[in-house]
Amino acid sequence: MKRLYLLHLAMCAAVTLMAQTTVADSAALFLPLIYDTYNTSDSLPAAASASPYKLDAGDGWLREAQQRSQRYESIRYALMLLKPSLVKYNTATLPEPPKEYAIKSDPTKALLTVAPPAIVQPEEKKIEQDAISIRNWLHEFKGSLHFTQAYISGNWYQGGENNMNILGDIEWKCNLNQDAHPNWMFNNTMHYKLGVSTAHGDSLRNYMFNEDNFLFTSQLGYKAVKHWYYSATLNFKTQFFNTYKTNTNDMKASFLSPGELNVGLGMTYSNKSEHGERTFNMAIAPISYNMKICRDIEHLNPTSFGIDAGHRTKHTFGSNLEAKWVINFTPSISWSSRLYTFTNYHYVQGDWENTFSFSITRHLNTQIYAHLRYDKSRPYDEEWKYWQFKEILSFGLTYRFATN
Repeated sequence: MKRLYLLHLAMCAAVTLMAQTTVADSAALFLPLIYDTYNTSDSLPAAASASPYKLDAGDGWLREAQQRSQRYESIRYALMLLKPSLVKYNTATLPEPPKEYAIKSDPTKALLTVAPPAIVQPEEKKIEQDAISIRNWLHEFKGSLHFTQAYISGNWYQGGENNMNILGDIEWKCNLNQDAHPNWMFNNTMHYKLGVSTAHGDSLRNYMFNEDNFLFTSQLGYKAVKHWYYSATLNFKTQFFNTYKTNTNDMKASFLSPGELNVGLGMTYSNKSEHGERTFNMAIAPISYNMKICRDIEHLNPTSFGIDAGHRTKHTFGSNLEAKWVINFTPSISWSSRLYTFTNYHYVQGDWENTFSFSITRHLNTQIYAHLRYDKSRPYDEEWKYWQFKEILSFGLTYRFATN
């Protein structure tokens, strides 16, 4: 009688649970019972036990779902204990699943064929993998052609003269890929500027060179700590064309007159922001060799370049510092700068070059170039003393490409 009473209670609880659950949940109660684990009456979950989960938000839905699952498990195991004959299978004696069959039709014979589906073996396809090549050198090229032009008719009320100025700028960088060689740094830059303008004030020439500057820099370093490298630096600069004083054949400069070579040993700091909008590189060389060159001493005075009279070269030792930085304020506005100083502890010379670039389109931009120089080895000037200054405002075309 007691077993029948418990069975009756279990059936009543099942009916109550069905009324509180969805169709999918209640349908599971009528599936064959499968014995999958050992449980005692003490290990059965209690339907009214408190939920161990606590949420900051309302958790009534969680408690209800947990209680429903606990009631289902209690009923299921109560039936197993009270009516073992209802347990048809256990996990070790489950029958094989029914086989699947496919029906094929043959319209020509009006025949249907029932047969197991054909097993299709997957084809093994060999994926050809291209050989991954490491790019050891990264190249960057930038070329620009800027110009200004003015035409003034002969009867213009304010007077004036026609003029045209053209400024060409080529910069090529070849740097060692530090992602492939993290402990090494090898940066090389070649930069050449050539400016040509009409020379109306010169009766001997129709044009003149207002900018002729070739610069090659190289840095070789091995990592010391984080952004610091033991390094060797090289700087070389000269010009290619002859320049003259106005209305005379007196030469002011020519190829390798002047020319300057500097080699230094020291440390280099190199850092780049995560997205590349800011880069900074500074080389400090406490041991530095400097050579000044004046190839054509027949037409030029070497003392104007800091070289002793009658000599084509001058060798000095000292220290130098070179710092370069690029800041991209926006995708269309950038500032690049180079600061270079050398001293042999008797005189100091330095160059500070700044270029502000304002891009209008991808290939059109405006540039402001300012170059401030201090050289105590040159003759003293009453107005500027040992300072020199050059400024160029230009507008024109720019083309660039780079390997990544």
